[in-house]
Amino acid sequence: MNKTAVITGAGSGVGQAIALALAKEGWRIALIGRRRAALLTTAKSIGKNALICPCDIGNPNAVKKMAASVLKKFKTVDVLVNAAGTNAPKRSLRELSLKDYQRMLDTNLNGAYFCTQAFLPAMRAQKSGTIVNVVSDAAKQASAKAGPAYVMSKFGLAGLTQSINAEEKENGIRACAVFPGDIDTPLLELRPNPPSAEARQKMLRAEDVAQCALLAIHLPPRAIVEEILVRPR
Repeated sequence: MNKTAVITGAGSGVGQAIALALAKEGWRIALIGRRRAALLTTAKSIGKNALICPCDIGNPNAVKKMAASVLKKFKTVDVLVNAAGTNAPKRSLRELSLKDYQRMLDTNLNGAYFCTQAFLPAMRAQKSGTIVNVVSDAAKQASAKAGPAYVMSKFGLAGLTQSINAEEKENGIRACAVFPGDIDTPLLELRPNPPSAEARQKMLRAEDVAQCALLAIHLPPRAIVEEILVRPR
């Protein structure tokens, strides 16, 4: 198989789970994230089909350089998964700092936009491509648990998904927004009061969300699932 996927947030959590799932099917994977050490851990489980690309996706120039490296190596990109996401312990309107606000918008929304813009030309040229945006059920209903910056960024990511489908379907490009509920990932450690081990047992696993992404990716090109809402049973 010569299919290529670019995955942000590939060093842990949902991004890592999607990377490993596609790698099992023989996909070539470009692993994107801030921390080289975390990407190396994922790459070791993939082997020779992994390309490690440390990148601050909130920096548009860094994203352009990353995309050039990926396309030089793999020539084409069939799938882009925007799975990078973050939050902050002090996340309420009362506590949220400007620095944390900007970091969340850069990671959760601007980074996805920059990556999408970086790979759309290649997808347009080949008249095909699937973009999966890992959103959150916080984009369906705001909650104090998530905080305003996270909620705003995720609402924006849902809008980006709809915009891709509205503008790019004539080019054979489709997008899916996956809206997970609580997932047992390292992001939980950033909550003001991280959940207990017992509470985590009742949550989704990263692998569950990965299966949602694979559904969107493997559908026939004629079909689009624009939204998948998945929550713990």
